[in-house]
Amino acid sequence: MQKNNPKIINAWCMYDWANSVHALVIVSSIFPVYFSAAAMNASAGTGIVNFFGLAVKSSVLFSYTVSASFLFTALLIPVCTAIADFTGHKKRFMQFFCYLGAISCMLLFFFTKDTLNISVLIFALSLIGWSGSIVFYDSYLPEIVTEENFDRVSARGFSMGYLGSVILLLFNLSMVLAPSFYGISDRAMPARISFFTVGVWWILFAQIPFHYLPSNNQGKKPVMNWLFNGFSELGKVYAELRKQPYLAKFLLAFFVYTMGLRTVMYVATIFGATELKLPSQSLIITVLLIQLVGIAGSYLFAWISSRIGNIYALMIGVAIWIFICAGAYYTTEASEFYLIACAVGMVMGGIQSLSRATYSKLIPENTIDTASFFSFYDVTEKFAIMIGTFIYGAVEQVTGSMRNSILALLFIFVIGLILLSRIPSQKVYRFGLQTKVN
Repeated sequence: MQKNNPKIINAWCMYDWANSVHALVIVSSIFPVYFSAAAMNASAGTGIVNFFGLAVKSSVLFSYTVSASFLFTALLIPVCTAIADFTGHKKRFMQFFCYLGAISCMLLFFFTKDTLNISVLIFALSLIGWSGSIVFYDSYLPEIVTEENFDRVSARGFSMGYLGSVILLLFNLSMVLAPSFYGISDRAMPARISFFTVGVWWILFAQIPFHYLPSNNQGKKPVMNWLFNGFSELGKVYAELRKQPYLAKFLLAFFVYTMGLRTVMYVATIFGATELKLPSQSLIITVLLIQLVGIAGSYLFAWISSRIGNIYALMIGVAIWIFICAGAYYTTEASEFYLIACAVGMVMGGIQSLSRATYSKLIPENTIDTASFFSFYDVTEKFAIMIGTFIYGAVEQVTGSMRNSILALLFIFVIGLILLSRIPSQKVYRFGLQTKVN
């Protein structure tokens, strides 16, 4: 496949446009607010829900659901990516997880206080579908562009995702704030319709990358005994990973700082609703603010990396996260929460985009096993989310305060910053590796 083809790049970026509505509407804004309200109604105002016979605080249940979903994904994805690389059917796996996640979002339309338990499981399936499709989507990056364009194209994808998700959120927000304009009298209906629109949007715009991205990665021919050989393929990739001088160090640092970064993504709205008692409209507008600032942040960190190298740019982002956590710990007013949200938006997209681009630079050049290589990246991320959200929920459960959970995240970011400092900062790593050898 010809690299740096504008049509292919545009199609690839459109999957960010398609799937990011899940991260914004389902994970970060409308769903957490609706979940808190439904759980409060189901618990008769106590906040303690009965989840299949287990009495648990609703905010802790939310954290644990995210944690369990990503644990399952982390165990499943390496097998799927190895099989996809060996058989050449990477796009089919991407489609399967996409449709699983999108249909699950549509089923959340039926979420009420009486269907809380089953809706929590459907929410978990949406997370599995979303995270499962992302690993195959990310693995296309080194196949469609050359290394000097990794940072820019990765940032463009994240920016497209931010922009697309903001457009849908604005429509959904208009329903939440002015339901009578749409002829809706049920106060819960706008949120439920929002969940359904996420699934429709996701499936609709995913057809663009599904049409243009190659069906058979690297022209591989499907073979018999694909399951056994899939495991063998994964073993080969693991052996290759151990030979890369900086890859293991980067994955460890990425694992640690991602524990903090992605946990904030999943619990920020719950923190605002539970700890600061902010109204639903304020929380959703805050998340919208994060998305808009995130567009600029993605390009800003791509520019910083072009000047001082990827690792130094990441270190700047992680250092900012340390100050964000410190500020969040002392936040008591809505205005302070909005300032923190602006800072979060500036670094969240930038670090995620730059992390994906940095990993693409560190894997072996012209490898045909991109899905398997990115499965290690994805599994690292999923285990980080699983452990991070579990730590956040466990600290709150033990101490009774989310603010103590924020301190735990601050400590995690400090460790991530130290681990990043062990890696040299370069703009183009293959040139740097060759220089070192010569």
